[in-house]
Amino acid sequence: MKYRFGDKIRTVRERRSTTLREVAEKAGVSESLVSQIERNKVSPAIDTLLAIADALDIDLEYLFSDYKKERAIRIVRSGERQVISRPGVVYERFAPLDSLPSGGQGIEAYKLELEPGASTGNDEYGHEGSELGVIVEGRAELAVGTEKYLLEPGDSASCASDYPHKLRNAGDGPLRVFWVITPPKPQLPSRS
Repeated sequence: MKYRFGDKIRTVRERRSTTLREVAEKAGVSESLVSQIERNKVSPAIDTLLAIADALDIDLEYLFSDYKKERAIRIVRSGERQVISRPGVVYERFAPLDSLPSGGQGIEAYKLELEPGASTGNDEYGHEGSELGVIVEGRAELAVGTEKYLLEPGDSASCASDYPHKLRNAGDGPLRVFWVITPPKPQLPSRS
């Protein structure tokens, strides 16, 4: 894609009744170069473009607004979530972020519902990554390594996933939790 800043530069210059010569002098470049840039005959070096923008007091966001890239977004409607169920536990998977723009690892998030006494996780081994959870409703017991923690609605916890960890419903009613994992785990087969 060829970037074409010239039209915007010329429009701003003419609206301000500024001559090519005045812009060139303020920017420290030749009048001919400013003219060629305005006619989209040359693509300016970034320092030249910044100098011209500064000379005309052009907001860089305006100058680059046509070149903003659309960001990838994944929408998962509430009725379309992947549902994974095991005895006593239902996972509803929110829209995952498979990788981060910075090249980092992605994340995935779940709404978990556990019946009284049901649990998820493993108290014998962990896995790569980190986890964070928020108790929405009910009472939970979170075991990480050899330690156990009682969590109430509104409480949150985070831990490295490489320790054995297990979440158990420690109450008499349903336990509802919002849980985030990074990096995403291999997908489990869906069972609705």
